[in-house]
Amino acid sequence: MRVHRSFAFVDLSGFTALTEVEGDERAVAILSTFRSLVRDICSRRGVRIAKWLGDGAMLVGVDTTPLVATTLEIQLASSRGGVPVTIRCGLCADHVILHEGDDYIGHAVNVAARLCDLAPGGEVWAGAHIVEHLPPWGAVLSEQETLVRGLEHPLWVSRLGLAELDGAVIPDPVCGIPLTLSVADNVARDALRNPVLFCSESCRDTWDHRPKERPDGQGSLRIPLIGS
Repeated sequence: MRVHRSFAFVDLSGFTALTEVEGDERAVAILSTFRSLVRDICSRRGVRIAKWLGDGAMLVGVDTTPLVATTLEIQLASSRGGVPVTIRCGLCADHVILHEGDDYIGHAVNVAARLCDLAPGGEVWAGAHIVEHLPPWGAVLSEQETLVRGLEHPLWVSRLGLAELDGAVIPDPVCGIPLTLSVADNVARDALRNPVLFCSESCRDTWDHRPKERPDGQGSLRIPLIGS
């Protein structure tokens, strides 16, 4: 069956050298941190982890924008120390064949994997049908024709990142993406009526359903819960 899907491959850059220099135990600890980070972000943004690939992963999205947002958040989190090595990403979207219910065969899968292999650590490289689905807070940092192994013709590749913002910047309280009112997907108000900006509906939903702090003693036998 032919379906339209978006694909991203994410990979720990320099993982083999890290294993040699710092040892297997350290490498396994870093890999566990990486997988936990990817799992948490994908779960919140509604992106499927199709398979783990040693020191990388193949991600699949029915909608392209959440997948792009996932890769950009992974890069932001890793740059802030979420993972102590750099991560590279490759993306592509197109129609592919859904094979045996849980695997995908097609040109877009191959291109996304090749772009991940080519991208330097800390960068997101995107092929066809990705740029038009950038979130408002994302940006194309550069574009160029690139020779890709296994392809007859050069591929037009976009390097993606976060947009440069004008005005007061307020980080999304869930994912940390820097935002302004002009690029925020969703806006709420905190207890002091200050604006709270969100990069996506999924981050807004996570914030709305966060565990609420309660005053000391509230809910005890002395101070019943409000509204009880």
